[in-house]
Amino acid sequence: MNYMLRSRWWSFGFRSAIMLYFIILIVLPILGVYTQSFSLGWAPFWESVSDPLAWKAVLLTIRLALIATVINVLIGTMIGWVLIRYRFFGRRILNSLVDLPFALPTAVGGLMILLLLGPGSFVGDAAQRLGFEIVFHEPAIVIAMLFVTFPFVIRAVQPLLEEMDKAEEEAAYTLGASKAKTFLRVIFPTMLPGILSGAMLAFSRGLAEFGAVVLVAGNIPGKTLIASVYIFGEVESDNPQGAAAVSIILLTLSFLILWLLNVIQSRRSGV
Repeated sequence: MNYMLRSRWWSFGFRSAIMLYFIILIVLPILGVYTQSFSLGWAPFWESVSDPLAWKAVLLTIRLALIATVINVLIGTMIGWVLIRYRFFGRRILNSLVDLPFALPTAVGGLMILLLLGPGSFVGDAAQRLGFEIVFHEPAIVIAMLFVTFPFVIRAVQPLLEEMDKAEEEAAYTLGASKAKTFLRVIFPTMLPGILSGAMLAFSRGLAEFGAVVLVAGNIPGKTLIASVYIFGEVESDNPQGAAAVSIILLTLSFLILWLLNVIQSRRSGV
C-alpha cells in the first residue's frame, strides 16, 4: 500500500514538474508577447502591424523562406535518398555532417557565408565580375536560411526510407513497372509525409532565423530587412509593442505550421 502511494506521488510530482517546465519555458513567453503587443490598446497594435516597413520585412521573410524550403525539399530529398540507398566511402562522415547546422551557433554559419561569398572572396569577386552580388543581398539570406534548415528534410525522409519494405519495389519491377514509375507510384508516396513534415519545419525555422542572416543580409529597410531583424531593431529603438506586434504574425504562422504538421502525423499514424 505504501509502495502504491509513493508511486502515485512520484508520478504526480513528475507530471507536475514537466507541466511547470512547459508553462515556464513555452506558455508564459508566448502569453507575454501577446500581452505586450496589446498593452497600449488595439490602435497602436494595428499601427505597428500595418507599418509598410513591417509588412515588407514579413513578406520578404516569407518569400525567401519559401525559396529556401523548395530548394531544401529538392536537395534534401536527394541527399536522404543517397545516404540510405547507397554505400560509399565517407558516407558515415557525410551523414554526421548533416547535423552540423544544429551544433554550430547560427552566427558562426553567417560568418562562414560572409567569408566564403563576401566581396573579398573568390566566389564574391567572380560574382561581381558577372554583374551581381551575393552577400548583403537576397541570395545571401536564402543561403543563410538553407544552412540553418539543411537537416530537416533529410532527417525526416531517412527513417521512412529505412522502414520501407523493398519487396514492394521488387513487386513493381516484376510487374513490369519502370524505375521512374516505381518511384512515383511506390517510393514517393512513402516519402511524402516526411518531405512535407521536413518542409514545414524548415519553413518555420527559416521564418525565425536571425543569427546567420543578420551578418549577411545588409539589413536595408524595404530591401533586405527580414522580420526577425526588424523585431530586433524595434526592441533596440525602445518600441517593444511594435516588436511584439510583428512577432505575433510569425507566431501565428508557426502555430498554423505546427497544426498542419500534427494533422499530417496523425493521418500517417492512422489516429
